[in-house]
This record gives sequence, C-alpha cells and structure tokens, in this order.
Amino acid sequence: MIKSLALAGVIAVMSAIPAAADLIKIPSQKPVIETMDALQAAVEGAGATVFARVDHAAGAQKMDLSLGDAQLLIFGNPKLGTPVMQADLRAGLFLPLKVLAYQDAEGQVWLTYEDPAEMLAGLDVPADAEAVAKMQGALGKLTAAATE
Repeated sequence: MIKSLALAGVIAVMSAIPAAADLIKIPSQKPVIETMDALQAAVEGAGATVFARVDHAAGAQKMDLSLGDAQLLIFGNPKLGTPVMQADLRAGLFLPLKVLAYQDAEGQVWLTYEDPAEMLAGLDVPADAEAVAKMQGALGKLTAAATE
C-alpha cells in the first residue's frame, strides 16, 4: 500500500513537470537585446500585439541578484487566440504566446518557446485546429526572422 502511494506521488510530480522536449530552441548569432529587438519588430510588423517585454536580468539586478541575459516577449493576435479560447477558456492560462531570449553558460543566445500544440494538449482544443497550426507557423517565421 505504501509503495503504491509512493509510486502514485512520483507519477503525479513527474506529470506536473513540463517536458523540455516541448520547447523549441532557435540559435541566434546576435546578443539577447538585439535578438529580442528583432523579434519585437517582427511581431509588430506581422500585426500582432506586444503585451509585455520582461527583462529578467534587470529584475534580478534590482534585488542585488545576478542572472544572465534573459528577456521574455509576451504577444498575441486575437484572430488566432480567440478561436482557441472559444474551444477551451483554460487556454487563457497559456495565451498570449511567449518567447524567451537568453544566453546560456557557453555564451550561445537562444530564442525558446513552447510548441502551441504541445502547450494546449490536454485541453478541449482539437490538435488539428487551424488556429493552432497558424500559431506554430507564426512562431516559426517570427523567430526565424529575429535570428537572421
């Protein structure tokens, strides 16, 4: 009985941890700020709305803590997000979309985001929903434009 409860606990914890395989990473040859500037310009140029740009390193610095360069862009387009949320309002936990630009310990800059299909899996959003496919395509194009 105790073994079963322990196993159930481990399974519950493991299922709550996001899988790194769901993350898409695109390398950039530019510094974080330039990569994020390029991504923001691409997003705005595509007609999407930028809701926020979070500078994690600056936030850490305000607390006298050290953190490598890392910025998060939060953006969306109601034409894509609304149909997804109409299918399942819980999608609002994952939308608007987010892309993180950061520099790793080796000095490589990355743009990283979660695949919308994986992100919305488990909700009542059809895996083959047109809006989800458009989000995937948009994220691919926008991040490619930002890292060129």
